[in-house]
Amino acid sequence: MATIDFYWDIGSTNTYFAFHLIRPIAEKHGADIVMHPFNLGFVFRHHDYVLQDEPAAKLRNRGRDLARWAEKHGLPFRVPDRFPIKTSRPLRGGLAARELGAETPYLDAVFARYWERNDPSIAEVAGMEAVARDIGLDPAAFVALCDGPEIRQALIDETRAGLDRGVFGAPSFCIGDELFWGKDRMEFIDDELARLGRN
Repeated sequence: MATIDFYWDIGSTNTYFAFHLIRPIAEKHGADIVMHPFNLGFVFRHHDYVLQDEPAAKLRNRGRDLARWAEKHGLPFRVPDRFPIKTSRPLRGGLAARELGAETPYLDAVFARYWERNDPSIAEVAGMEAVARDIGLDPAAFVALCDGPEIRQALIDETRAGLDRGVFGAPSFCIGDELFWGKDRMEFIDDELARLGRN
């Protein structure tokens, strides 16, 4: 069975789409998806990259392009009023939810809250508590785990391991030694999984 390592950050518009588009492809090929929170704030600083330094025309086009993707795939995406947000807490939440056996419902909840319901509170303690309640976890215990030293270090380790593997942005997918970057690489991922299945 193939494994798809998925490097994600909740602050990435393209990760929202990739999160939805990769799942039917993985199911089609019987592949496992392993989620890796990847702190883009740290990565951008590591590469000395500033999103707002991109050309104004490119930034203006981004909104319309995202709307096209939402329309094409029938997803209730909207750009939140507060963007960007600090994503370290919701990234740590993914690791905490994994420890508690609730990673998938957690990810479903935070992506929907931020990219569909215009809720930036996921960056704050109150927002994380609300997500925990939604998925049946104890809010105080969940936040304590998210903000504890072990999960903080685990996020640093996950991000550094991704960088060491050659990952430079989110969403990124690794299948063996092959790296696929972006929400528009699904056909290539499909082809690679088919190739592995034939072999």
